[in-house]
Amino acid sequence: MFGLVNVLAKHGRLSPEEERFRVERHAWFHANLIDPTDVDPQVYDRALNPGVTAWFKQSGGHLVERLSGYLEILATHRVECVRVEMADPGRVIYDDPHQIVVVPYETG
Repeated sequence: MFGLVNVLAKHGRLSPEEERFRVERHAWFHANLIDPTDVDPQVYDRALNPGVTAWFKQSGGHLVERLSGYLEILATHRVECVRVEMADPGRVIYDDPHQIVVVPYETG
């Protein structure tokens, strides 16, 4: 979700209010959530970890509650976003108290 809003910002599609929200909320998350790239700079390297995605754990519920503004921005810009819950979303390559980063299992 963060990445989707960042792409909108990169292309200059956010209103001044949306951009202010993005900057302020990103700062809050940065202050209150470990950035996996601070632990492993290659965690989001798509060549090394194809399909890599981050997931909040149940213990991160208080963080999920702070995502509604992001959802509103995405809805305003007609970017589809749905909540997905899975017990085992893939091979865990990063784990902290509130989130995991996984490479999805191969399907086929």
